[in-house]
Amino acid sequence: MKAFALSALVAGAVLTASPAMAQTFTLDFEGAEGYVNPILDFYNGGTDSLGQSGTNYGVSFSADAVALSNDALGPYFSNAPSPITALFALGDNAFMNVAAGFVDGLTFQYSSSASVLDAVRIYSGMNGTGTLLASASLFGNAAIGCTDTPFCRFDLTSVMFAGTALSVSFAGGNPNVLFDDISITAVPEPGSVALLLAGLGVVGLLARRRSAV
Repeated sequence: MKAFALSALVAGAVLTASPAMAQTFTLDFEGAEGYVNPILDFYNGGTDSLGQSGTNYGVSFSADAVALSNDALGPYFSNAPSPITALFALGDNAFMNVAAGFVDGLTFQYSSSASVLDAVRIYSGMNGTGTLLASASLFGNAAIGCTDTPFCRFDLTSVMFAGTALSVSFAGGNPNVLFDDISITAVPEPGSVALLLAGLGVVGLLARRRSAV
């Protein structure tokens, strides 16, 4: 009976800890306001080019990946899921890097002034290196059903892949696409995985001992 109680206690602790193991988060770029403002380490414990900082998710951006906000010369876009700021590829090297890696898929909102083949590409290495894991072509949707700004319609899409990705290129649609609300699931932290395995091992050992009695 004591073994069963201890087994249940360990299992409960493991299940309680497991949601923190694979963290899914959304980058909405709010707080990185500016006109073609390089995002850089805004989500990586540092700042963007204007000294602004956001939550540290371990995600960094190359200099061609910039934040775009409406200003006195705009508005450039409207009806975005996060209304103030969107991601824009200013050049061919607009990468999002996740040093710890992410898995399963990439979900994002986009507005594109033209249909673009392979506008988004997901790689196994940093800065678009390694194996191409998946790519997404985007439909020209920017002005369908609206006319108030050049980019006035955003649609949700997802790209699934196998393995672990370290980077995403958003430059395939440059300069035709705006991105917003990018969601990824980070690779579980090694410590959390070790905790889960250790907990499951204890549960299994206790179960074997109990069945042998």
